[in-house]
Amino acid sequence: MSSISLKKIYSGKVRDLYEIDDKRMLMVASDRLSAFDVILDDPIPGKGEILTQISNFWFGKLAHIMPNHFTGDTVYDVLPEAEAKALEKRAVVAKKLTPVKVEAIVRGYLAGSGWKEYQKTGAVCGIPLPEGMQEAQQLPEVIFTPSTKAEVGDHDENISFETCEKIIGKELAAQVRDKAIRLYTEAAEYAKIRGIIICDTKFEFGIDEDGTLTLMDEVLTPDSSRFWPADQYRVGTNPPSFDKQFVRDWLEQSGWNKQAPAPKVPEEVIRKTVEKYQEALSLLTR
Repeated sequence: MSSISLKKIYSGKVRDLYEIDDKRMLMVASDRLSAFDVILDDPIPGKGEILTQISNFWFGKLAHIMPNHFTGDTVYDVLPEAEAKALEKRAVVAKKLTPVKVEAIVRGYLAGSGWKEYQKTGAVCGIPLPEGMQEAQQLPEVIFTPSTKAEVGDHDENISFETCEKIIGKELAAQVRDKAIRLYTEAAEYAKIRGIIICDTKFEFGIDEDGTLTLMDEVLTPDSSRFWPADQYRVGTNPPSFDKQFVRDWLEQSGWNKQAPAPKVPEEVIRKTVEKYQEALSLLTR
């Protein structure tokens, strides 16, 4: 990725943040891929650009539900022209916000860690579900299942809504839950028309200087969500996915112990992953 003249203030699993001033920062999506909380050695070419375009599409589409981190400035307002040109598809000028200390996870279908937990306890994050549900089945209603925000390299942990209330306060917890469910529900309805089932997703929220809850980071991308092709969806089987699940499935089958370093991902798996990301962008924004 090209060099940036701003000061780097944070490097996450996928995104890097650079300081602009006391109210704004530049958020750059890299081509890094993390799976099972480990950053893989092999990047996915063009992934950062595709993810940024998908996120920007959703930020615009869902702006009537709540404010987001956009400032209205473009990269050309804050960077020299050559840098801006190199980064325009993968960078956004974002408000500096105080992050809400929980991950807002919303589930519409029973899959992943939710399915594993349901098999053991009949519930997901303390929310009891009907008996006899199958893998990938649509839930009777959309559920909010928060988790803790882990540092890079650590695992997020599912928590109950009561624990979420203890961490961020009752009023904010209720607001985060209600907004997250509304964002997911509206997006899932739209995506379904475009041939994508959004099984579950993770939102990140921040608080602005006026105390307003604000949507931030990335929204409804194949990295923060489980996307399934609607035409291949069958209850009782784990549908093929549109996202990094493709790489995750390969890693699961490779016998890797999920500790760094990760094994080298074959070229073909990387190529197919890029195609999946691109397909998701095309279907959603065509």
